[in-house]
Amino acid sequence: METENRTVVTEFILIGLTQSHDIQRLVFVLSLIFYIIILPGNILIILTIKSDPGLTAPLYFFLGNLAFLDASYSFIVAPRMLVDIFSEKKIISYKACITQLFFLHFLGGGEGLLLVVMAFDRYIAICRPLHYSTVMSPRACYVMLLALWLGGFAHSIIQVVLILRLPFCGPNHLDNFFCDVPQVIKLACTDTFAVELLMVFNSGLLTLVCFLGLLTSYAVILCHVHRSASEGKNKAISTCTTHVIIIFLMFGPAIFIYTRPFTTLSADKVVSFFHTVIFPLMNPVIYTLRNQEVKTSMKKLIIRHIIC
Repeated sequence: METENRTVVTEFILIGLTQSHDIQRLVFVLSLIFYIIILPGNILIILTIKSDPGLTAPLYFFLGNLAFLDASYSFIVAPRMLVDIFSEKKIISYKACITQLFFLHFLGGGEGLLLVVMAFDRYIAICRPLHYSTVMSPRACYVMLLALWLGGFAHSIIQVVLILRLPFCGPNHLDNFFCDVPQVIKLACTDTFAVELLMVFNSGLLTLVCFLGLLTSYAVILCHVHRSASEGKNKAISTCTTHVIIIFLMFGPAIFIYTRPFTTLSADKVVSFFHTVIFPLMNPVIYTLRNQEVKTSMKKLIIRHIIC
């Protein structure tokens, strides 16, 4: 009985994204280009918001945090994946696997909650403008930021605790290019039906509810904007449209991966690749390209540093 409950697997062998060398080289080049071009862009967004006194509104405060979360998220999977592409045997230790899984859901859960907070910010700014300065005070913004970090931690630690209770005694070939809940659970040498239900509830249902709630809230905001005749109507529509694009990029792949029973589909790895590597780097850039204030401040920052 003691042997059955003890984890005897000390490492996992990652099968990888694909076995085709040509596709592996394409993935390597694509990922490297995104890193070289867009990751510094995310860092530039953070520096621009921090250095410009004109970008102190809650919208920019949360945008800076989104850039930080996405930049951090991109370090969880992509660097190891790029190294593993040229490795003959892709091995990850049990502890490293659990650590990767924890930070993946910690930052991912925090970002999902951050998008909820940003939707709330837009709702108050557009539908309740007279109450905006009171509701979205600096103190309230920091409280919301703390709450989303704690929410992400709670979401992730539940995943980790449930997996740590599972026995792993072989096989240890993990059918993915990184450690995630669905693939790790399949390797447990015990009945995982109850654990799978808990995982779907914790990840899938939560993701789906947030997604539907966000779409509903932005539908309400856009209806309110459409009926109004204010000067900032076009700007409000542009901002909300950008938020909706990010919501689909963030929640679309997550819903595909976590809301269905843990059955393997041919598209799983491709969706996971875009969800963990490409989209996190793109999110803040999409916001910036549609925000004139940030673009103007960014140009000033770059010109100032070139002159200096």
